[in-house]
Amino acid sequence: MECFGPSLVYMDIDGGMGVGYIFLVVIVVMVCVSVVSMWTIEQRSNKAVSFENFLSILFVYLTVMIGFGLIYAVLQVNGHAILLENGYVFGKGDFLGNLQTSFYFSAITLLSVGYGDIVPIGIGRWIAIIEALLGYALPAAFVVQTVMDFEKK
Repeated sequence: MECFGPSLVYMDIDGGMGVGYIFLVVIVVMVCVSVVSMWTIEQRSNKAVSFENFLSILFVYLTVMIGFGLIYAVLQVNGHAILLENGYVFGKGDFLGNLQTSFYFSAITLLSVGYGDIVPIGIGRWIAIIEALLGYALPAAFVVQTVMDFEKK
């Protein structure tokens, strides 16, 4: 297997569990902790919607976007075809270019329904579905958290 990026995300040649897959587990845990942290942040101001609440949702979105972008990039580097760009399997270029495209796809999937220039295939479809569901659920969770904070007063 050819390595397109740093050895941190490279799968072992003998097919064993490489550092890349351990890296994926760490990313998934960090994204989950970030999403759960929305409910553990205490409101410190007297307003129902505060700047702290806005920053918390912003940082949760950034964490989810970066986390899923890294998941796409690590899987691509490890030889899994999960994204098509302009009809061709994406991931045969330089690592930074792949990372940039993975972040772009992650942001478009999280914040909208996508443009169609990059299309998920295989397991990438399921990962994109999970990310899109998070993108739709996070604003609702933010509203629920705001209402719950407002009702506590």
